[in-house]
Amino acid sequence: MQGDVIELVVRKEDAGQTVRTVLKNRLGVSRRLLARLRRTEAGITVNGRQAWTSDRVAAGDRIKLRMEAEAPDDVPPREMPLNILYEDPHLLVLDKPAGIVVHPTKGYYDNTLANGVIYHWMKRGEAHRFRPVHRLDKDTSGVLAVAKNPYVHQQLAEQMKRGRIGKRYIAFVRGVPSPVRGTVDAPIDRDPAAPHLRIVTPDGYPSVTHYNTEAVYGGGRAAKVVLTLETGRTHQIRVHMRHIGCPLIADELYGPCGPDDPEWLREAARTAGRQALHAAELELRHPMTGEWMRFVSPLPGDLLGLERLLASLDDRGT
Repeated sequence: MQGDVIELVVRKEDAGQTVRTVLKNRLGVSRRLLARLRRTEAGITVNGRQAWTSDRVAAGDRIKLRMEAEAPDDVPPREMPLNILYEDPHLLVLDKPAGIVVHPTKGYYDNTLANGVIYHWMKRGEAHRFRPVHRLDKDTSGVLAVAKNPYVHQQLAEQMKRGRIGKRYIAFVRGVPSPVRGTVDAPIDRDPAAPHLRIVTPDGYPSVTHYNTEAVYGGGRAAKVVLTLETGRTHQIRVHMRHIGCPLIADELYGPCGPDDPEWLREAARTAGRQALHAAELELRHPMTGEWMRFVSPLPGDLLGLERLLASLDDRGT
């Protein structure tokens, strides 16, 4: 099975430059990917002939990059329903449900989203490694992008690094943020006492979350908040919301509901059944076509139920 092929035609203004320079300037190909292509049979060709990255090109020359055929790591295929928002030969975008881990990890070796995607590709006669562009926690639902080859993954990772990928989240929180619209700029790192948790600490990694309160329920008992991220730290939204005194509803790690909490909150936690966080929107520029693309995931049923419950608080007591 052949790998993916990327082709470009050398422009007049690129004439006389090296293959390496053209690929860097036109496609943003990284050194790591260039090294990988050099190790691949017919990985870089000019006008159908094997080429070195130091070769110089002329206007009209056709440069082809051929990705090596891939085996899908050691992720076993597993049939499962997938809600596919978009797919082409280079990119897959999914609407991930809550309750499923994205990639095999300690304690979750099977029945992850990766297992289902590998099965989906196998049925289509495709073989790719599972390369999520970003991660969502097990109990966070919403839009997730997966690159089908190393070039697309590298390009989207660069967009992410430069803040050119838009991610919009919806969360339901306890209390109301003050101010109702603002930015949380607070470094995050592992909790030394519990390494599976994250905390705000002066020595942590820079972490920035922007938020806007969209609705207030029950006279300030809860709120619906829309969030965008400048950085992508593990549990960032969950940690930042707790930091400003508004933990996510039903967040067992950062805002667990106890027996002394009011009944409405315990009912809200039961209704959500998981942390009330949803990746509602993803915007990116397609690395192959240059098209600006927007993918949207509506609130799933569990969070719609939570929203209805919270809206009813205005007519209820404690």
